[in-house]
Amino acid sequence: MKAIVQNSYGSTEMLELSNVEIPTASGAEVLVRVHAASVNAYDWHVMRGDPYLARLTGVGLTRPRARIRGRDFAGTVEAVGRDVRRFRPGDEVFGDLGTADGAFAEYVSVPEDLVETKPATLTFEQAAALPLAGQTALKGLRDTGKLQPGQHVLINGASGGVGTFAVQIAKSLGATVTAVCSTRNAGQARSLGADHVVDYTATDFTTAGGRHDLIFDLVGNHPLAALRRALTPGGTIVLSGGGVFAGGSLLGPMRLMLGAKLRAPFVRDTLLVLTTEAGREYLTALRHMAESGDLTPVVDRTFPLAEAREALKHVETDHARAKVVITV
Repeated sequence: MKAIVQNSYGSTEMLELSNVEIPTASGAEVLVRVHAASVNAYDWHVMRGDPYLARLTGVGLTRPRARIRGRDFAGTVEAVGRDVRRFRPGDEVFGDLGTADGAFAEYVSVPEDLVETKPATLTFEQAAALPLAGQTALKGLRDTGKLQPGQHVLINGASGGVGTFAVQIAKSLGATVTAVCSTRNAGQARSLGADHVVDYTATDFTTAGGRHDLIFDLVGNHPLAALRRALTPGGTIVLSGGGVFAGGSLLGPMRLMLGAKLRAPFVRDTLLVLTTEAGREYLTALRHMAESGDLTPVVDRTFPLAEAREALKHVETDHARAKVVITV
């Protein structure tokens, strides 16, 4: 099968379209014929091995542990292991491989508990856009941030992959939403449900005087002291790094997160660092939200598998709007 393979850390030039063996499904695994896979900031962080400290978390010290890039996918079940009970060949599914990676390929073998039935209302491209970004938004707002109806939430980075989901999820939870994005993305943010839009090219939300019960920071471009100025007394900040590549670094967005962990016990506000882990619970919740109409993935651009380098480069350096998807 064709797959995007990487044998050493570096730029998109390290990615090669190669022929590799088709994986098999054994035990509780599902073999999926991939139709679409989405690109996340996670993918270029792993590709680069950046920030360097992240290499100690299991992605690989001197080279990527997983040779095939990509974690979000949507496709059709090709075969199932003997212990699989929920799926059979022909089922349309989507899922998240987690740190195992391997979605930028024609086939992928996945544990059954990391796969969910594809929302009937979505295309394969839209479904592939859901898993990691949708889970990050849902967990960050509902579970970590404890967002309640009537509260005011500010989403910094509202036009990106996670941000476009976050705006919709926050509205579905009954919050008043302020979206921070650039001029060109203001209309998109409003169309997704944002009540207020701050154009960061003209206004710094940390000095504009607005106060919010929850700040969901997806960019990491403001220090903690500045973010806290935009909070209501005793409010909550949830940090989830992303951004674009700005040269290799030791800590990258982890610097802000480590600072939050160190300061959290000594301040009135609640400072939280979001962690995500692939699992069926969030995939199921996202499927229900998509089928009910509360959540619609926004796809910026699609690239064929052979142009995966360009897809990663677009996400890594070009401030992609919403999600970028690779078709297979």
